[in-house]
Amino acid sequence: MKIREYRLSDTQAIAKLFYDTIHEINIADYTQEQVDAWAPKDIDYEVWHKRLQVKLPYIVEDNGEIVGFGELEADGHIDCFYCHSKYQRKGIGSKLLTHLENTAKSQGIKRLYTEASITAKPFFEHKRFIVVKEQKVERRGVWFKNYVMEKYL
Repeated sequence: MKIREYRLSDTQAIAKLFYDTIHEINIADYTQEQVDAWAPKDIDYEVWHKRLQVKLPYIVEDNGEIVGFGELEADGHIDCFYCHSKYQRKGIGSKLLTHLENTAKSQGIKRLYTEASITAKPFFEHKRFIVVKEQKVERRGVWFKNYVMEKYL
């Protein structure tokens, strides 16, 4: 496994990984209506392309296949953080989070925070993030529960 910076050619693979993971993994903790609103079937690759050009995620690759990605913003916010649905519990998330933490430290960021799904909450807790608050968020008219979590470096 290696971690590298985003390339424009990654857009479709990342969007598909996002969709598949939510529909195959997060479905255990959310309803079909919720996952459909979170990750609609009609993937808008142009929207993804624009987003990724701004967010510049870190990509985890295994034998040339994208198996995870995560976004670290300048204020320490970890936005999208996803591991491929077929590669869960193989150390991808741990490796990616370590990379994000090391990057944050090198940039002088002292605090990381994220909005973790019900599904991701145990992972982040295991990595010493604490729950700041439970919240309800809305996507495409559908409400979801997630958790604001943080970790001081």
